[in-house]
Amino acid sequence: MVLNIAELVIGGLIADLVFRKMKMPGLVGMLLLGVIVGPYVFNMLNPDLLNLSSDLRMTAFIVILLRAGFELSKNTLHKVGLRAGLLSLIPAIFEGIVITFLGHSFLGLSMMESAILGAVLSAASLAVVVPIMIRFMEEKRGTKKGIPTMILAASTIDVVFVVVIYGILIGIYTGHKVSIAWQLAGIPISILSGIIIGVGCGFMLYRIFERFNPRATKRLLIVLGVSIFLVNIEHSLERLFPFASLLSIMAIGLIILEKNECMAREIAAKLNKLWVFAAIILFVLVGAQVDIDVVVKSGVMGGILICLGLVARSIGTYLCLLRSSLTVSERMLVVVSCLPKATVQAAIGGAPLVAMRLAGMDTNPGEIILAMAVLSIVLTAPLGAWAMTHLGDRVLVREDPKFSASER
Repeated sequence: MVLNIAELVIGGLIADLVFRKMKMPGLVGMLLLGVIVGPYVFNMLNPDLLNLSSDLRMTAFIVILLRAGFELSKNTLHKVGLRAGLLSLIPAIFEGIVITFLGHSFLGLSMMESAILGAVLSAASLAVVVPIMIRFMEEKRGTKKGIPTMILAASTIDVVFVVVIYGILIGIYTGHKVSIAWQLAGIPISILSGIIIGVGCGFMLYRIFERFNPRATKRLLIVLGVSIFLVNIEHSLERLFPFASLLSIMAIGLIILEKNECMAREIAAKLNKLWVFAAIILFVLVGAQVDIDVVVKSGVMGGILICLGLVARSIGTYLCLLRSSLTVSERMLVVVSCLPKATVQAAIGGAPLVAMRLAGMDTNPGEIILAMAVLSIVLTAPLGAWAMTHLGDRVLVREDPKFSASER
C-alpha cells in the first residue's frame, strides 16, 4: 500500500503540473488520474488503500477546512454575513425543488425519490471551492469586498443544510421514525453549536500554545488531532446533540488568527506544505469513486436534469446578490462558484442505495441516484474548477496591485 501511495503522489504531481501548463486547475488533472487508476477503469489501486479511502479523504478534507479557517477574518465575516447566509440556503433550495418536480418526467422517480436525489445533488463541493478561494485570499483577489470569504462561509453552511435535509428525506422514505420538527431545528442548532464548540476549542488551544509555546509543527499536529476528534464526535452524537464539526474546524483557525496572527501564520504555513500531499490524496481518491458504467447509465436525460438544476441554482444565487456592491462580473463568479459537485456527492451518493437495500425495498431508485451523483461530479467538478479559476483571475480586483504571478 505504501508503494501505491508513492505512485499516487508522483502521478498526482505530474498531473497537477501538466494541467497547470495547460492553464487549467491542477485538481482537474488529479481527478481524472483518479478515474483512470480507480477500480472502475484500470483498477490500479491497492484494495487496502481503497478500504481506507474514506478516512484518508476526510483527513485531507479537514486540512482544507483548517486552511480556510486560518485565512478567515472576523471583520470580513461580519461584512458578508447576511449574503453568506442567503447563499447557503437559497441556491440549494432552488436546485432541490427543480429536481424534485422534474425527477419523475426525466428519470421515472417518485416525488420522494426525486426529493432525495435533489438533496444529494444540491450541495456545492467544498473540496473544489475551498482551495481556489484560499488562493484568491492569499493573492488578495476580491478580499476588499470579502468575496472569497463569503463563498467559503456559504459553501460550508450549504453542506450542513443539505445533509440534514437528506437525512430527513431518506428516513421518511425507508420507514424510519423521523421527527421532522427536531431535524429541521437541528439545522440552526448544529450551526450555532458547531461555532460555539469551535470557538471554545480555539481559545483552549490558543491558551495551551501561549503557555507551553510548542514548535509550529507540533501546534499543527495538535490542531489536526483535535479537528479529527471533533469529526468523530459529531458522528457519535448526531442523534443526541447535533453540531456541525465542519464549522467547528474553521472556527478554531479563526480564533487563533484573531488572538495571535503570528502564531496563526506559522501554523498556516505548515498547513500549506501539508496540503500539497493532502490535495493529491483527496482529489485522486474522489476521482476513483467515479464509475464510468454508472455515468453512462445515467444517460442524456440525467445530464439534462442536472443542467436544469444548475440553472435554477444559478438563478437563486444571483437573486441573493441583488443590491450588493458586487459588479456583474463578480456576481457571475459567485454563481459559478456554487456549481461544482464532488465532496457530498462522493460521500453520500451511494447511501440511498444502501438504505433501500437494508430496508428490503426496490433498489433501482438508489442505483439511479448513485448514477446521477457520479454524473454530477463528472460534469461539474472539472468544468467548475476551470471556470472559477479562469473567471476569478480576470474579474477579482487585487487589494495589492504590486502582487505578480511570480510571487505565487
